[in-house]
Amino acid sequence: MDRVYLGLSAARILLTSSNFRLSLTTVPDSVAILQNHGIQPSAQRVAVADYVLQTVEHPSADLVWNRVKARVPYISRATVYNTLNLFVAKGLLRALTLSEDSVVFDPNVEKHHHLVDESGTIHDIPWDKVQVCNIETLKGFEIHDYQVVMRGVRKGARRKA
Repeated sequence: MDRVYLGLSAARILLTSSNFRLSLTTVPDSVAILQNHGIQPSAQRVAVADYVLQTVEHPSADLVWNRVKARVPYISRATVYNTLNLFVAKGLLRALTLSEDSVVFDPNVEKHHHLVDESGTIHDIPWDKVQVCNIETLKGFEIHDYQVVMRGVRKGARRKA
């Protein structure tokens, strides 16, 4: 695991096998990360950061709310949604629309692509593993960013009929 999120190695930030710390202590770096991005670290924001900045999942807002609510039962859905939108605005997360009517959040803000497998799990694909050619030939458009979203099944996996 050599992926880097916000300058922290994945080996350092993966906390448990469930990728979420269920204790009442916070990850020491969460407060510093929020402060470094100009965000006042309230208890609710730190709780959201403890999960969403350290997960290898690409969670929806509702999944973030459910994970954080297990640790901080009084947190509201609106607080989680507002916090996620703040984190996106400050560059801590990327909001991704990989399927219709579904937004997920990605703590990996470096350039990369995605692969959605048969179970719906979203995998990060390194930027240099996919080559896109002839973007400059799209007349009438000035391309400022792009990503490739692939869909596929694991080799040897049975397709649903």
